[in-house]
Amino acid sequence: MIRNPILPGFNADPSICRVDDDYYIATSTFEWYPGVQIHHSRDLVNWTLVRRPLERAAQLDMRGNPDSCGVWAPCLSYADGLFWLVYTDVKRLDGNFKDAHNYIVTSPTIEGEWSDPIYVNSSGFDPSLFHDEDGRKWFVNMQWNHRTESYGGAPKHPAFDGILLQEWDAEARALKGPITNIFPGSPLGLVEAPHLFKRNGYYYLTTAEGGTGYNHAVTMARSRVIEGPYELHPDTHLITSKDAPDAVLQRSGHGQYVETPDGQFYHTHLCSRPLAPHRRSPLGRETGLQKCVWQDDWLYLAQGGVVPDVDVPAPADVETVTQPARIGYRFDGRTLPADFQWLRTPEPQRIFSLSDRPGHLRLTGRESIGSWFEQALVARRQEHHRFRAETAVETFDPDTYQQACGLTHYYNRHKFHALVVTLHEKLGRVVTIFSCPGDFPNSRMVFPAGSGVSIPDGPVELALDVRDNDLQFFWRPGGSNDWETIGPVLDAGVISDEGGRGEHASFTGAFVGMFAFDTSGRAQTADFSRFAYETIR
Repeated sequence: MIRNPILPGFNADPSICRVDDDYYIATSTFEWYPGVQIHHSRDLVNWTLVRRPLERAAQLDMRGNPDSCGVWAPCLSYADGLFWLVYTDVKRLDGNFKDAHNYIVTSPTIEGEWSDPIYVNSSGFDPSLFHDEDGRKWFVNMQWNHRTESYGGAPKHPAFDGILLQEWDAEARALKGPITNIFPGSPLGLVEAPHLFKRNGYYYLTTAEGGTGYNHAVTMARSRVIEGPYELHPDTHLITSKDAPDAVLQRSGHGQYVETPDGQFYHTHLCSRPLAPHRRSPLGRETGLQKCVWQDDWLYLAQGGVVPDVDVPAPADVETVTQPARIGYRFDGRTLPADFQWLRTPEPQRIFSLSDRPGHLRLTGRESIGSWFEQALVARRQEHHRFRAETAVETFDPDTYQQACGLTHYYNRHKFHALVVTLHEKLGRVVTIFSCPGDFPNSRMVFPAGSGVSIPDGPVELALDVRDNDLQFFWRPGGSNDWETIGPVLDAGVISDEGGRGEHASFTGAFVGMFAFDTSGRAQTADFSRFAYETIR
């Protein structure tokens, strides 16, 4: 069986592509660098992260991008001996405007180097590229109408002004011909995330609707000609949990169709697994996969209805590869372990090094935790509702309270908890807690452990346990076997999509990792010798 979600923990907006017996899924990475996650599978059951292709400044520079902006909704396809990746770099979230710029990059292989980007347009986000049977290529994206109040956290239907279609000239590397608005969406509204495919003489258009919260849905339509008009699916929606509040997979929508080599049919979708009692999703929007069937030239879920299943029949019998409960990371390679990312900047050498002190991750303190420009934060996704993370600060010698490093459970600049090593004027070197428990108007940082606890010179180890909605921090001197708790139990559930302003205000996922900052501007460094992530059963 396929066990959903197939890509747990912040893997949203899945675009699936099959080349012979290989499947690839590209997902959004928003403000996290490098851009776009691409996972690979040969059986639709076991998936491995193989590439983040947007890895240099010419392709992506997100310094200054607000939280939940950056890379939205990539589309991955294969044609003419090349992989094609289409993506948006969104420069604004709140307010009437989005400033969403769309680009195309290509590569002959997934694992190889990808081209510099070709700018396409900025009329809206969620772009997609369709390669027709006659060799023509078509670019689609939603159109953003700024003449409405559609702020983050409160999207309005008039801002989502239909799906635009225009031909792409691959030789000229530019759009050409008329721009056509081919689909206004269904009565559910908020139409976005278009994907086209062709079967039995019909052009099929799948879109996402309802906003990326609890009314999300995959909407389907078809037409005999690519320019439309498109007729809606008999059920309007192919996948949605909007009328099934007790379903395990909530917020289900935004996906893409794929066929197996032996003629079986599947559709990806994003989803979330909220925690009671507040229906908050710390793991963010994850990737699910549903088996489908064709009936009267319309696609339906194989299990019937529109609500996605957790367990789905796989194309063939295959053994599931299970991940170890505890993953230990050392920093003795030339590159970061694949699970880790950082924020926004295409100049990682300014914020971390694996060579300055071999065997250690050296973070160079720059701007404050939560900066939109240059902060030294290296982290991995939270993939479980219950987990433990540990790290060891081998060397850190602050000479002012403006220098700090530590371990953080992080969502964005307004939603994080951090266990901090810093300097106090009277206590000397201390371990304490910084906490920012929500978006505006509740974004003021608080200090649940007060001035903190004096700690000896030398290495110090830091840990946190998250158990659903509860977070507890721990610390111990290097070499000690006994962990000491610090501070009260904190609200881990606020480190989620719905924390703070609510379900539409932010839509990435929780991370856990190491950070350093130095707001004095003197770039104090901190050396970390290890990191561990462990599932709590």
